[in-house]
Amino acid sequence: MKKTRITESQIIKSLQENESGQKTEDICRELEVSRSTFYRWKSQYGGMEASDVKRLKELEEENARLKKMYTDLSLCKLPQK
Repeated sequence: MKKTRITESQIIKSLQENESGQKTEDICRELEVSRSTFYRWKSQYGGMEASDVKRLKELEEENARLKKMYTDLSLCKLPQK
């Protein structure tokens, strides 16, 4: 997956600016992103605070770790032929 140059906190800040009345076009021009990217961020991060994004990221990392543990354990339990 391509690493973005814009952090989650910058995304949240730009969404909050948009909610407070700043035009979408101006925000997109500042961040040098397309409108579709901005609206994708809005659907993904809309209504979140910076702490919510941090917690979401932690949960995703924990979920990935647990899935890996489950896979490792299930491979160990395969019957030997």
